[in-house]
Amino acid sequence: MSTMSTDPKLRQGAILIAVTGFGIVGYGLTFLYSAYLGTEFELGVDTLGGVTRTDLAASNPEMLHYMDHLHVGLGGLLVALGIALIALGWYGVQRGSRWAVATSLGIALIALVTNFLVHYHPGFGYDWVIHIAPSLLVTLLVLVGGARAYQGLQSTAGQS
Repeated sequence: MSTMSTDPKLRQGAILIAVTGFGIVGYGLTFLYSAYLGTEFELGVDTLGGVTRTDLAASNPEMLHYMDHLHVGLGGLLVALGIALIALGWYGVQRGSRWAVATSLGIALIALVTNFLVHYHPGFGYDWVIHIAPSLLVTLLVLVGGARAYQGLQSTAGQS
């Protein structure tokens, strides 16, 4: 069993990845909040085609229920993903496991590509800063943390 690294770059990368995981947990909780208690469809999406959440509840409650069920599923997956990044950063990356760094970076890159693709021509109006910026920020933080961790891995490889 490997021990915690003393390399500052590796430790900084691990902490950044783990802290980002907490941010993703929080982001997932916003989807759960919107589905159960919110007044908008999701962060930065107050209306869809001029229809508010209240309007949709009155005119087509089945559609709103379907949307909520998707948001609850997404929120749960985001919470789980955040917990996975916390564990990868804190227990894998910090111990110098290349697979944990690579997995963290892979998660971030997949999130970045899919997020970009789905929002390039979304077909609905949203507040860019509120709606997309949080997910882009956490993706960037994982990428920076992973890059920092790889620098630390190179340092520890050169010492052995």
